Amino acid sequence: MEMRADLLKSIWYAFTSLDMEDSGKVSKSQLKVLSHNLYSVLRIPHDQAALEQHFSDDDDGPVSSQGYMPYLNKFILDKVVEGTFDKEEVDELCWTLCSKKFYHPSTNHTAVLTNKDAGRLWCLFNFLSEDKYPLVLVAEEVRKPIFNSNEIISIYHVEYLLKKISGLMTVELNSVDLEEFWTQEGVQREGVNVWSFLELVNSGVLGRGLGTERVSSATEQMYREIVGNVLKEGYLWKKGHLRRNWTERWFCLKPSTLCYYTSEDRKECKGSIELDQNCCVEILPEKEGKRCMFCVKTLNKTYEMSAPDSKQRQEWTTAIQTAIRLRTEGKSSLHKELKAYRQEAREEREKRRALREQETQRLQALQGEKEQKQLELELLKEAQRQSQSSLEQEEQRRRKQHEELQRALQQQLQDAEEARVSMQEEMALKEAEAEHQRRRIRELEELQQRLEEALQQEIKARQDEEAYRYAQARLLAEEEEKTKALLLLQEEQEELLQQTQREKQELCRKMEKKAHSLEEAQAQLEKVRASRHRVDQDIAAAQRKQRQASTSVKHWNVQMTRLMHPIGPGDRRASAPVRRMTSLGEDMRQGDSQNGEGNINSFSGTDRVERKSGANIDAKPRMLQKAYSEPV
Repeated sequence: MEMRADLLKSIWYAFTSLDMEDSGKVSKSQLKVLSHNLYSVLRIPHDQAALEQHFSDDDDGPVSSQGYMPYLNKFILDKVVEGTFDKEEVDELCWTLCSKKFYHPSTNHTAVLTNKDAGRLWCLFNFLSEDKYPLVLVAEEVRKPIFNSNEIISIYHVEYLLKKISGLMTVELNSVDLEEFWTQEGVQREGVNVWSFLELVNSGVLGRGLGTERVSSATEQMYREIVGNVLKEGYLWKKGHLRRNWTERWFCLKPSTLCYYTSEDRKECKGSIELDQNCCVEILPEKEGKRCMFCVKTLNKTYEMSAPDSKQRQEWTTAIQTAIRLRTEGKSSLHKELKAYRQEAREEREKRRALREQETQRLQALQGEKEQKQLELELLKEAQRQSQSSLEQEEQRRRKQHEELQRALQQQLQDAEEARVSMQEEMALKEAEAEHQRRRIRELEELQQRLEEALQQEIKARQDEEAYRYAQARLLAEEEEKTKALLLLQEEQEELLQQTQREKQELCRKMEKKAHSLEEAQAQLEKVRASRHRVDQDIAAAQRKQRQASTSVKHWNVQMTRLMHPIGPGDRRASAPVRRMTSLGEDMRQGDSQNGEGNINSFSGTDRVERKSGANIDAKPRMLQKAYSEPV
């Protein structure tokens, strides 16, 4: 995308140069020639059929940039492969086309730029301009250099380029002509285009009487630094790896490599050092008669070098560290990174400008509120004056009534005295009310004064401390949220107090109900105790009856045993009845004992004992009668 954008900038100038009538359209024949030349310099195979087909319609009219752009993207830019062409050739072709139409240096031998130098500055301008057409430099960025906190290298803009070229030529920049150029209305409104920039350089802003060679050398150095991605170049002493001798070489540092040549014409390259994240730069102490030494360490080798002075050594070490950082971060150009940083800074300024506008609107709203409060204060003062007037009228009327009452009703002096006292009390109330109104007005005036002071302080704080406005806005938002939260807490507290009051009343009602229930429970307890006493008496009576029944059973057992004794064991027929009677008596005794042990503690048990005892008593005579009725 970056390569396509850079190519489009140069091609845009070439297209506009073919528009001889400034109508925004170019004839098809000229576009065919331009496309053919672009095929050649971009090393793209010529697609003559596609070219003829695209421009073979019946309409012979010119084509706008929007009409040419689809063909340019599809058949030219989409086929471009980075690394297969020379960008300088593309720039040279586009500069040749556009310079014939737009670049017209003066012919009185005052121009300091050659055509080649102007082309170099044209390339630099295209590199620094944004991807917006027509290509200009924003007026806000022209005057103010922005610095990268990591590199201590300013973002390149027009004034910086001029100062850099002047520094390379060791001349002083003509600040008077430069200031006149900045104050032009067109520059402030529309920005600086490349032709205005070249005219400014030719006007002598770099100095009077400069030679073209000095300007060409400085321009070439700036071109190699910005467009050629040369971070730094110059002579250094390098120690050999085999002979271990010191040789002066011309070093050229780029983001990925550090190359060294025999001389500054860079015709014979003696070697290169690949820079990556595994490389580092270290300062070395003096040795072997060499000063200002440093070394570049890679995974395989260590390259020792010596700079002319400590300043040059610091610049070289900083530049090499920058190249290593760019290679580690995957960036190919320092100036593209600085250009992106410049764009981010401009967007940040736009955001700050929008915030300032919002702050201005908020201050205007505060001013409107202040005026509204002043209007309300005036209304309150008017109401006070009307109240005072009505009070005076009422006072006069009451005095007249009082005098008439004194003259007409002297015999009722006591009643009149009481009426006068009541009237004085009412007057005191009115005076108190008037005093309250005056105090309220004073409080409003004090509030107005405090609001005015606060507004003045806030305006002054906004003007003097613009950097803290974001924090103040957040604090105001937090204060508002806390106020809302406090109001919510107060409402919740009131609801809790009401709920507590309701719960207290409900608890009192419950306590009264429980006291009443307790009294009823105590009455029922007394009834239960009386019932229990009666039940205990009934149980004692049942136990007495049970003991009497047991005594009767024992008596009948003795009687039965006595009746069974006279029968002798010698009679065979009498043995069976005796055994039956014996077993029957034992069963009756066991039944009596079981009934007596298990039925003592309840009324039902006592009744069963009585029934069983009675049944046993009734059954014994029948069994005896049956036993004796059988034949012996």
